[in-house]
Amino acid sequence: MSLDKTEEIDLIVNHPKKAINKLALPIIISNLFMMLNNIIDGIWVAGLGPHPLAAVGFVTPLFLAMVGFANGLGAGSNSLIARYIGAENYEAAGNSAIHSIMLSIIVTVVATILILIILKPLLLIMGAGEVINETMTYGMIVIGGIFSVFLPAMMAAIFRSQGEIKRASYPLMFTAIINMILDPIFIYVIGWGVGGAAIATVISGTIPMLLMIYWMFYKRDSFLEVKLSEYKTNLGIYRDILVVGIPASLEQFIISFVSILMNYCLTILSGTIAVAAYTATWRLVAIGISPLIGIGVAALTVGGAAYGAKNLVNLKTALNYGVKLGLISSVIICSFLFFFAEPLSFIFSYSADSYVLAPSVVEALRILAFFILLMPFGVLAGNIFQAMGKGTLSLILTVLRAFILEIIFAWLFAFILNLGAVGVYAGLVVGMAVGSVIGYIYLNYYLRKNENYFNG
Repeated sequence: MSLDKTEEIDLIVNHPKKAINKLALPIIISNLFMMLNNIIDGIWVAGLGPHPLAAVGFVTPLFLAMVGFANGLGAGSNSLIARYIGAENYEAAGNSAIHSIMLSIIVTVVATILILIILKPLLLIMGAGEVINETMTYGMIVIGGIFSVFLPAMMAAIFRSQGEIKRASYPLMFTAIINMILDPIFIYVIGWGVGGAAIATVISGTIPMLLMIYWMFYKRDSFLEVKLSEYKTNLGIYRDILVVGIPASLEQFIISFVSILMNYCLTILSGTIAVAAYTATWRLVAIGISPLIGIGVAALTVGGAAYGAKNLVNLKTALNYGVKLGLISSVIICSFLFFFAEPLSFIFSYSADSYVLAPSVVEALRILAFFILLMPFGVLAGNIFQAMGKGTLSLILTVLRAFILEIIFAWLFAFILNLGAVGVYAGLVVGMAVGSVIGYIYLNYYLRKNENYFNG
């Protein structure tokens, strides 16, 4: 352990607002780069026509589910290490970091094999039969290279938990930049089409991963040192990581499942064009979500340290300050997406093959822009529950919001009220808003009910 990093640790433990500001901004910037990368990826693929873009759209929920799984395990690691740091148990924090790396390696191997085995029948069930060849080309490559997502996500969580936010965030920026450069080369110059987009995605994640490996295992100048040679199995640490990590991962699976279900509904209601438009629109909406993710992850780290130190004031500060920052960003981005929906739609309809998407993208964007408006309440509530090691409660709130409310309202508006695709979008917005507010109210109730823990 290197003790010259105590300034970052002191910030996380004793100055929650400053810590959230310092932690969140690099995460937000790196997330925006990743979202911009997704948009540019979609722009290049859109030039191939609606079918390749739809093919990417069918694989995207699966890919995001895997990304969510990786981030969920990272959240479990981040929460546990931050709690140990807050309790000043640095030896346990370092040992947890070692176990986190081993867990990510095991899960990467198992998950990759399983998904590749069931990929084609799963895509057919999702409704990708019309574009199955392009979908399989893209999916086999992206899922086969999922190691470039799992390992960086876990290493980023370890860096983040001890305040090394630059090392946690900058590689994500590098990933986006590399992919932006490789996409047009592989898709058009070399002529690999949608497969080229997939190859660019894997390579762009692998190069920054190697940089993180160098920092963690060779340079070793962090507060917590990770030495795999000192690894001794402790099933209790795996359990503590998974208590948060599995529910957090399931949350992402649920969100991805809802996206898959929405794709299926749109296929029934309006066909492949609607799926392509929804895919394009969601890439833009994701820009609005990325600041919330950054703020929420920062609050998770600060909240974990506060919970480990039994500091209720700092925990509530992490929650409410995070919600405040999230609402400011949501209002600004929601307004931008709504008022500039038409020019933004041309990003995905610039070619002769994809111009038909423009009206559908405008329609979807002017509704889905409001999806993020009250989302900060739900995101921060979930992250604070994860920070406290209460991953199951965070999962329950996500099930209520996404799996129950969003689906019910989407079904009600689309099929019962016969609003079609517009009903799907409106249902998602209403479900998110209602579920987020419920989550925030319940968290505050939970904290009042469990004040004895902080006073003990």
